[in-house]
Amino acid sequence: MSIQWYPGHMTKARRAIAESMPSQDVIIEVLDARMPRASENPVVAELRGQKPCIKVLNKSDLADPAVTKAWLRHLEAEHPAPSSGSPPGGQVLAIAIAASQSSEARRRIPELCKRLVPPKNGPGKVVRAMIVGIPNVGKSTLINTLMERKVAKVGDEPAVTKSQQLVTLKSGMAISDNPGILWPKIDDEAASFRLAVGGAIPDTAIDYQSVALFAAGYFLRRYPELLAARYKLAELPETAAALIEEIGRRRGCLRSGGAVDLHKASDILVHDFRAGRLGRISLEEPPGLEDPSGIEESA
Repeated sequence: MSIQWYPGHMTKARRAIAESMPSQDVIIEVLDARMPRASENPVVAELRGQKPCIKVLNKSDLADPAVTKAWLRHLEAEHPAPSSGSPPGGQVLAIAIAASQSSEARRRIPELCKRLVPPKNGPGKVVRAMIVGIPNVGKSTLINTLMERKVAKVGDEPAVTKSQQLVTLKSGMAISDNPGILWPKIDDEAASFRLAVGGAIPDTAIDYQSVALFAAGYFLRRYPELLAARYKLAELPETAAALIEEIGRRRGCLRSGGAVDLHKASDILVHDFRAGRLGRISLEEPPGLEDPSGIEESA
């Protein structure tokens, strides 16, 4: 599944980010902890250049905790602090946060910004940070958490934030929030499916059954015990297609004549994952760990 989806407001958002980037001291890139690599926008990496970056793995309460720890180590190891005598910049620090960890986020993120940015003294010398990321990873929720009040509109769907806004934290740090942007064309098929399963792409732009087949195949290989528990399966089906059929039968997704409504069954599986009802699942793992990703060939 190769996705081309770049509506006008995203073109405008990319331009606004590019114009604001030179004045920023540090970039805060919000990623989906369930798929940190797939949710990394290459456009952000291109625009930020050598600016230091904090990678925030949001929704970590929905992700496999062991895999999240591995991702934190991997992301920081990819972009370590410059060695003595090397040009400054480019360092990445990573943190995992969850919706229930608001106080932790308010404490840790400014601390990490101070580690990456030299002290600024004098009137008007504040640290400037920009929050960026793809749609529906929780950027606006994070900025509301940092501000300790609702200043940004949030919603459980992509592209809720439509324009850039600037806020100032109690510490004096200035933070700008931006609409989520996807890159013009997503050629990596597995990444496309992960983004679709996680909700970063509008449901109107995806084929639910194909997305559910990918998810079902991955869950069967990596988290079979969670599937068995959620859908009360004494024996797991052997293929992704058979799993979706079984979910449909158990949840009453039947057409006239008793045939399973595969679209409704697919919808149940995908939304159970997004809501965390299946348990804590990561959709990808960093290099060095087994990554059985791919599309299940259904029979």
